[in-house]
Amino acid sequence: MTTVPLRIVRETDRGVRIPLAATVPTVESEAQLRALLASLSGVDAVGAEARAARLATRSIKKSTKLAAINLAISMVDLTTLEGADTPGRVSSLCTKAMRPDPRDASVPHAAAVCVYPDLVAHARAVLADSPVKVASVATAFPSGRASLHVKLLDVTEAVAAGADEIDMVIDRGAFLSGRIGQVFDEIVAVREVCGAAHLKVILETGELVTYDNVRRASWIAMLGGADFIKTSTGKAAVSATGSTALVMLEAVRDFAEQTGRVVGVKVAGGIRTTKDAIRYLVLVNETVGATWLSPDYFRFGASSLLNDLLMQRLKQHRGAYVRPDEFSGD
Repeated sequence: MTTVPLRIVRETDRGVRIPLAATVPTVESEAQLRALLASLSGVDAVGAEARAARLATRSIKKSTKLAAINLAISMVDLTTLEGADTPGRVSSLCTKAMRPDPRDASVPHAAAVCVYPDLVAHARAVLADSPVKVASVATAFPSGRASLHVKLLDVTEAVAAGADEIDMVIDRGAFLSGRIGQVFDEIVAVREVCGAAHLKVILETGELVTYDNVRRASWIAMLGGADFIKTSTGKAAVSATGSTALVMLEAVRDFAEQTGRVVGVKVAGGIRTTKDAIRYLVLVNETVGATWLSPDYFRFGASSLLNDLLMQRLKQHRGAYVRPDEFSGD
C-alpha cells in the first residue's frame, strides 16, 4: 500500500481537514487491506448511541426550518423498488421529482429517481435533460448474492440504459465470513464498469451485527472507489438508524482527512417524516459539517418522505397543516 504525504490547506466549519495533495491508499493485497482495517480505532457503541440520541433531541429555530425542509427535499432519492412497478408508476415518480409541488415552482427538485435496472431507460426518457438524476439498484439487489459476472452485467445494462448513479449492494455473507478481499474486489470491479456514473455502495448495516463492522465495511467501500456509502436497501428488518449513520459519517470524515477525497452518505429505509429528516441534517452538521450538507454528499432514500416534507413546507407558509391528499400518493 502506498500513499502520498498530505499537505493541509483548509478546514471545514467542523474542523475536518481537507488535504491539498493526497491519494487514496493503493490496496495491493488482502493482507494490506486487513492491516489497514486493523489500524482503525474501535467504535464506542455506548458513546455512539448516546451521542446519536442526544443529537436527535436537538431542535432548530423556526426561522431556519423552511431552509432545512428545502434542503431535505433537494436530497431525496425518490424511490420505487417493488415487483409491481410499472412504466406508468415510474413516469409519475419522475414528474413528481422534477416538480414536487406543481403549484409552486420555488420548491426544489428531488436529487434522483431510483428504480430497478429494467425501468432505467423509461425514467431516462421521462426525465430527459432534467437535473434530476436516474439512479438504479444493481448487483443482485437486495441480497447481493450472485456471481460477479451477473453483477457486472446488471450494472453494465443499467449504465447503458442511462443510469447516472448505481446503488450496488455488498455481499454481506462474504463480509461476515471474513472474505473481505472478495467484497473489496467486487466494489473495484463495479466501480470500473460504472464509468462516469456515480457509485453508491449499500452496506445493509442492519445485518452487519456490530458498529466496528459498519466502520470496516465503510472503509472497504471507500477504498474500493465508492462515491457514496449507503446504510440500507430498505428491504431488511433494520434499516437506517441515527447511531449507524453517525459511525458512517465519522468514517467519511476520517477518510476525507486522510485522503482528501470526500465521499457522500445516503440513509435509506424507515425515514418517513420531516422530523426524521431534520434529525439527520443535525447529525450531519454536528458530525462532519456544512461540506456534507448538499445533495452532492448526503441523500435520503425514501418513498413517503417527500409528501411529509411538502406538507410541513406549506405549514410554514400557511400556519396550518394541509390535507395529505393535496399531494399525489406517488
